[in-house]
Amino acid sequence: MLLFQGKQIHSAIFDMDGTLFDTERLRFRTLKQASLEIFGKTLGEHTLIGSLGLSAKKAEALAKAHNGEDFPYAEIRKRADELELEYVRNHGVPIKAGLLEVLERLRKSGLTMAVATSSRRAIAEEYLINANVLKYFDITVCGDEVSQGKPHPEIFLKAARALNCEPDQCFMVEDSENGMRSAMRAQGQAILIEDIKPPAPEIKAGALKAYRSMTEFLADLSECVPDLGMPELYENFPASMNQFRVGIHGFGAIGGGYLTQVLSHWDGYTRPCEIIAATRSRMLRESVNAFGRYSVRYGATSFDQTIDNVRMIDMDDDDALIQMYTAAEIIGLSLPEQAIRNQAQVIAKGLLKRFERRGRELTLLIVLNKVGGAAFVRRHVQAELALLCPPAIGEQVLEKTHFAETVVSRIVSKLSNDALVRQLRIKSQMFQNSLEDEPAVATKASTPVPEYERLIGRFRPFAQPSSAMSQLHLILFNSEPDMPLYVEHGSDLLERLRQVKTVPDITQIQVIKNRLWNGPHAIVAWYASLLGHDSVGQGMGDAQVSELAERLIRQEVGPALVAEYPQMAEVVSRFAETFLERCKTSFKDPCARVGRDPLRKLQRNERIFSSIELAHKHGIETPALVFGAALAIHHALRCTDDKALEAQAIRQAYRENDASVEAVLTLGVDGNGKRFPGLDPITDAQLISAISEAFRQYPQRAVANRPGVLCIGA
Repeated sequence: MLLFQGKQIHSAIFDMDGTLFDTERLRFRTLKQASLEIFGKTLGEHTLIGSLGLSAKKAEALAKAHNGEDFPYAEIRKRADELELEYVRNHGVPIKAGLLEVLERLRKSGLTMAVATSSRRAIAEEYLINANVLKYFDITVCGDEVSQGKPHPEIFLKAARALNCEPDQCFMVEDSENGMRSAMRAQGQAILIEDIKPPAPEIKAGALKAYRSMTEFLADLSECVPDLGMPELYENFPASMNQFRVGIHGFGAIGGGYLTQVLSHWDGYTRPCEIIAATRSRMLRESVNAFGRYSVRYGATSFDQTIDNVRMIDMDDDDALIQMYTAAEIIGLSLPEQAIRNQAQVIAKGLLKRFERRGRELTLLIVLNKVGGAAFVRRHVQAELALLCPPAIGEQVLEKTHFAETVVSRIVSKLSNDALVRQLRIKSQMFQNSLEDEPAVATKASTPVPEYERLIGRFRPFAQPSSAMSQLHLILFNSEPDMPLYVEHGSDLLERLRQVKTVPDITQIQVIKNRLWNGPHAIVAWYASLLGHDSVGQGMGDAQVSELAERLIRQEVGPALVAEYPQMAEVVSRFAETFLERCKTSFKDPCARVGRDPLRKLQRNERIFSSIELAHKHGIETPALVFGAALAIHHALRCTDDKALEAQAIRQAYRENDASVEAVLTLGVDGNGKRFPGLDPITDAQLISAISEAFRQYPQRAVANRPGVLCIGA
């Protein structure tokens, strides 16, 4: 039972053409073609519009009234049936957007369901089976099984009786004026979903509720069904698929290891029929396409989650990207700033083509680890649109695009190419019991391609669908288990996504997450590395590292954030606990990767100094953060990676200025197309002095013997 608009609803009865399926336009086209073939001219619009919702007998009478008694309507209708069936068999039934989500909600609310259609049973059943929706309906009542067609109430009354339900406890869902008259005369709870011809005002007023689309009905219906809540990690994705496609523009750690899960859970009732994912990595593309699926490993819970229905495309293939932007209902954009600048033109082309085709809205989930990420993307896309179309068109395109700012609550890492090759080697042995060639010599991490070519060739012929591959899957990402994706309010679609938590102001959550995670994460990695540990997880097993992490979060950064945003104290606590727990199990987070770009992290408005400034604003001392800044310099001075350009810049500034810490801290750096300023030697003299003292107190020769961090700077 469902309580809707104050009415108790036990059953739902749906019209088919124009309500379940977008077939009225197809029917008009085939009737016109059949009439032209047989009668020599097409049926007029007034005849077609007038016949909406009528039985075949009444539609024939109307056609003859408009075209003469000798008009061969029965022959034309038969030919139109053939043309329509031919189209449906070749292209599928065009399902109304939002239909499958509506049907799933109604069925899971315990309603019995029926179809009441003017179409003949042979056609109705073929359409319902073709669209894979017959499973939702307990019965079907068809036009050739009633003596009086719509607008007479017979067909709805017969369906209600068959469901053992009183008409006034039934949704009777219709699109046409005649169908609405039939439902109202049956005294059902008439729901209008407008299609080609809006009913007369008095008919519309007689509906329990009138909607311009099925998705509007879905929005109201969603308010009446229980909130499923945030999914558990182990929960299966919905079994039923809807007709939507979704896109991932940037199949990196977050795009492939997190957003695909968010979109696969969808609304908890259905999930998208296809995920289209774009990457420049040929190895990722070919591997996923060959296996038809891939898995994310949650090491802390020993759980592997498989993502399927994924089709990979090349991010350098503009045509494929544009097609993704025209086909998808929602796209997760997970690229660094420079890549977004480079991709802005093709994004603009995709949005423009989408607008020109059908003018449909698109939601872009912007995953960019910066405040104002959505505005950043919008600004660059807008600049490219200005070069592609007139300003008025560009504005309309942008109005149809929702740039959704997000905050990710999870840490994900992508496996290396070398690890991918190792998996392929093992799965090749599982798949064929033995390698055809002699055992391969292990390749360097940077050049696994030759062996990869040999191995992936074994799997390509068995790409999905293939039972031979069903037991094999590739682990491509390691992930922490946190579920919520925080997104700012603005798109109706986002309100339906089960793993999305919408908030009125995303900026506060961005600041809280960035301050709690980014700076402290790097500091922990620098300290762990200096103490001889390879990963953050290993470092947290060292009392010195764990004490530093605890002090950073619980005594400095966390209290400063609560003082600044008292209404967000619970969010601060949640992110703080999550961060500390993750660090303890981050055995796959190399210190070298987490601690990269030390110079950028030491800039005035970045991770460490912005937290120091906030803490001092609220009278909170920051010896651990100051110590962390000193650790960054020590880490850079000991770095031997030739590719670590920022560490090289720190070493150069330090050595060329007589081992001056001040020279390092006042050194700016260029990155992501902008200048990151260093500290000011006059304005920040006190902070520079404190960091210099912390640096001096940390002798490199005694790193491994320090008693603990709490004495540092005390």
